[in-house]
Amino acid sequence: MQNNFYLLCLFFLVFSCQEDSAIAFSEETITTQQNKIVEINIPVAKGAEAVKNSINESIATLISASLSIEQEMENKNRTISESINKFNSEYENFKSEFPESPVVWDAQIDGEIMYQTDAIISIAITSYLNTGGAHGNLVISFLNFDALTGQSLKNEQLFNNFSAFKTLANDYFNDHIADKKELYFEPDTFILPENIGYNDSGIILLYNSYEVAPYSTGLTEFTIPFNAVMPYLNYM
Repeated sequence: MQNNFYLLCLFFLVFSCQEDSAIAFSEETITTQQNKIVEINIPVAKGAEAVKNSINESIATLISASLSIEQEMENKNRTISESINKFNSEYENFKSEFPESPVVWDAQIDGEIMYQTDAIISIAITSYLNTGGAHGNLVISFLNFDALTGQSLKNEQLFNNFSAFKTLANDYFNDHIADKKELYFEPDTFILPENIGYNDSGIILLYNSYEVAPYSTGLTEFTIPFNAVMPYLNYM
């Protein structure tokens, strides 16, 4: 009887540890007292300390880089709040230097969980910045994480045979642009996009504006179904 009691306690202890290590997300809106022109709504990881910190730090680094309108090394060390305030300060400096300009800056950054399992988490961060010019700048970035460690994963780490995956992706890319090849810079020279991630249907590949086509073409994205790409995946 006593042995059964100890086994039951051990079961609940293991189950509790598994629950504590699981990563969940809540959506948070981040702003500051100084902020007037930046709106940020992003997923924030909750759960195991080291894992959530790694994920949240990677998201914060990307957002700080997105809000930067200058190339400074110290940008990497800014918090999201500091980056919001810096963006507002730059706008105030612009208005002081060009008081007659009708241009109004704004920044909108949104994040969403595209895919999450016990093995991998894929997050999309969409940023739109308007600091004048003919049009604003829309950029979508994918972040992939090992769900057990919170480690940020490079595209190559997602696959057990990156070369074979590239060949498969080339076929899907050609099918996707078959009736609009004239819109692309070099349609017969295939390159993988910077953004490769997971969604509920398979592996999504996304090219931002200017990556393989002019701004007028917009984003280029397509999904390779799981049943086609499964042999090459390290994570599911």
